[in-house]
Amino acid sequence: MFRPDGTFRSAVSLVARREDLRLDCFQRLEALVDSAGAGGIEEANALLRRFKDRSEQTTRAIDEFMLDFKTLVFVVETGEEGFQKPIRKLARARLAKLKYLVDVPA
Repeated sequence: MFRPDGTFRSAVSLVARREDLRLDCFQRLEALVDSAGAGGIEEANALLRRFKDRSEQTTRAIDEFMLDFKTLVFVVETGEEGFQKPIRKLARARLAKLKYLVDVPA
């Protein structure tokens, strides 16, 4: 592939860059689960938008993660300490499932 400046860019570097972006996306989602702030909901939606139409299973996994993430944000915002750990664990499990589904070739 040629860049606009006429230099050549290998397909391998494009694949590596795409993989880096995917990893960055999931690292950022993990950080959002750690912080669980209200502003994170919109950011998580934006990060996940690129995976939404891959398959019905992936779309369902995104919806499940977002439901758990929104619940976590609500629990953190209301100060319900006793529920934070189990809901955070559930959100992480949903995120791991989603990451697996995104890694599986379509």
